[in-house]
Amino acid sequence: MTTTAIVLLSGGLDSATTLAIASNQGYACHALSINYGQRHAIELNAARNIAAALKVREHKILAIDLTQIGGSALTDNTIAVPEQPATGIPATYVPARNTIFLALALAYAEVLQAFDIFIGVNAVDYSGYPDCRPEFIAAFAQTARLATKAGVEGADFRLHTPLIQLTKAEIIQAGAKLGVDYAATVSCYQPDTAGRACGHCDACRIRAAGFRAAGVADPTRYYRDPPPA
Repeated sequence: MTTTAIVLLSGGLDSATTLAIASNQGYACHALSINYGQRHAIELNAARNIAAALKVREHKILAIDLTQIGGSALTDNTIAVPEQPATGIPATYVPARNTIFLALALAYAEVLQAFDIFIGVNAVDYSGYPDCRPEFIAAFAQTARLATKAGVEGADFRLHTPLIQLTKAEIIQAGAKLGVDYAATVSCYQPDTAGRACGHCDACRIRAAGFRAAGVADPTRYYRDPPPA
């Protein structure tokens, strides 16, 4: 019997690779994307294309307006997206985002009686977000068991984080072997309406460095200068 899994799919490089990994492992994948009012909402078009290319069983896009809370450069247009490396947690951190996303994925999983949830968090080449750490994932897995009818009745929700200890180069190499079309992904925090990247934000810099280190041609399209080598 094929095991059903929920895969959080943003439309970026990491989530596309995560979906490819889950699919390659034989899971029947249901992709879940979140329209949360993000500045880079063009990524949802990328998510649609990736979900179709990887032939998911179902792709849901849920809407939740985090602009009403704000507090992030991704949800408040009065806060600029940083274009220079900085110390500490950057302004692009969205308060409690992965907690919210995982809660939605958990609800979807419980309805489908699917006990495997994939999320493409990474704790190596990333921006320092606290909700990308292994400690958070372990804590949420415990919450899933305690807070759901299925968990109380004995179901064991499993949170899969196949990228969490990989470098960006290793992620790209893994995805390339699985045939991920990285040209279809959007990682930039401030892309244009065609999905072209700014080349200056943290996400662009990390992505470009990852392709260079992986020895894989970077298919990213830019509307400004690409990140320097």
